[in-house]
Amino acid sequence: MFCFQCEQTAKGEGCTQIGVCGKQPDVAALQDLVIYAMKGLSQVAVEGRKVGVVDDAVNKLTVEAVFSTLTNVDFDADRFVSMLQEIVRRREALKEKVRAAGGNTAFADGPATFTPAGSVDGMVAQGEKVGIKADAAIDPDILSLRELLIYGLKGVSAYADHARILGQEDDAVYAFIHEALAATLNKDLGVNDYVGLALKCGEVNLRTMELLDAGNTGTYGHPVPTPVPLGHKKGKAILISGHDLKDLETLLKQTEGKGITVYTHGEMLPCHGYPELKKYPHFYGHYGTAWQNQAKEFDAFPGAILMTTNCIQKPRESYKDNIFTTGLVGWPGVTHVPNDDFSAVIDKALALPGFAEDVEGKQVLVGFGRNAVLGVADKVIEAVKNKAIRHFFLVGGCDGAKLGRDYYTRFVEQVPDDCVILTLACGKFRFFDKELGDIGGIPRLLDVGQCNDAYSAIKIASALAEAFECGVNDLPLSMIISWYEQKAVAILLTLLHLGIKDIRLGPSLPAFVSPNVLNVLVENFNIMPIGTPEDDLKAILG
Repeated sequence: MFCFQCEQTAKGEGCTQIGVCGKQPDVAALQDLVIYAMKGLSQVAVEGRKVGVVDDAVNKLTVEAVFSTLTNVDFDADRFVSMLQEIVRRREALKEKVRAAGGNTAFADGPATFTPAGSVDGMVAQGEKVGIKADAAIDPDILSLRELLIYGLKGVSAYADHARILGQEDDAVYAFIHEALAATLNKDLGVNDYVGLALKCGEVNLRTMELLDAGNTGTYGHPVPTPVPLGHKKGKAILISGHDLKDLETLLKQTEGKGITVYTHGEMLPCHGYPELKKYPHFYGHYGTAWQNQAKEFDAFPGAILMTTNCIQKPRESYKDNIFTTGLVGWPGVTHVPNDDFSAVIDKALALPGFAEDVEGKQVLVGFGRNAVLGVADKVIEAVKNKAIRHFFLVGGCDGAKLGRDYYTRFVEQVPDDCVILTLACGKFRFFDKELGDIGGIPRLLDVGQCNDAYSAIKIASALAEAFECGVNDLPLSMIISWYEQKAVAILLTLLHLGIKDIRLGPSLPAFVSPNVLNVLVENFNIMPIGTPEDDLKAILG
């Protein structure tokens, strides 16, 4: 086993015995084999597009398969076995279509001709031969850029899958995923080729996030500023975590009139701002954070817990029976339910005690997506011109359990009173309930939404740059980014594609970025690691 795709990888170098995330070596090998098999399917898909053959089922399978290997999504070995078999079935069926259209299907060997072994142990052995370290002779900088591209593609696939579920697709996204995966097999590609593909991945991710934004806002309306209670109501309860708005809507519909209160957890918090979701009276508040206290919170939650995407640490035995997963999410020993039938979750919630009494708590504000912020852009611009607002900080990204992430809390606490903080993704749970006041009625802490809503943050920055007739890099705006997994990699590539410079990244830099590749990023984009809050604020504000 070797895996270094997330920020918490062992010793900052790579997990070799068992994943810090809880991933077992057999699952790691099967995930490597899925990526290998997807490279072969992608080769066929590339040839198919040359002769006008595009298969919707292949597109759907592509984003699902690549997304499933993202950190903390699916650790169920049996499901990867089924997926591998499906990839090969789809590949061979696509070959027939391409051949009939006069296209090339003459692949001598490699992943385009790969056949899965007849047993799980056999597939694991196959996966061990095609993992990250399979080619001992590969140039370390090529390896670094190849994995950077693959991890970016995992993030793109996650966003594309969410968008597809809401009816938003663009074949250009699928085409690039196929093109890029197939390109990783080309040993003639050099550093410049891979840099170009990585930046192209960022461009395609921007389009993908645009599609997802259209799906979310087109289905549920534009988020509006909304106070969300952090307390709870007496009675039965379901906690929903992850990112999938459609799952939340389905759950709300199926729990109507059943005496169950639905609470959000983690990145579901921003859902309270969507008009078509907040209309349900039993959709009440937010419970818990995202990472640092998750196990204790889940242990204490007296209801059922529904995980819709990859926002979960390895579940404890004490609450495993109360957890349900949906979509691509899978853990051994945890019940997986179909996307459209949450009756098992509801039955479990009704069987559990629920909260014994009402508890009042703080409130937090959500709903500051691009529509809400740009709706008061004139006030923001005037406040900057009058020097009431000195600087904007985008402090957000992924959270995690690794030490050092308290930096972001301490940073926000020390940001001067004449500065505004925009935040998004689960990294905000380090400081989301801080009472920072306002500047002329503009809250100093603006929750832009999920990591999926990075598109909103980009549109806000672009609109401000246009208003001030300057580039985004010339704005009084600094990006203080925390990362954990591969969606963050995709977003970072998008920022680099847009030419954004001076990003401070932490808690640590990616283990998969070689020293030479890091030098390229520093020289071209002035990416830098976080330091201390005091030193970083002094460097930014003077």
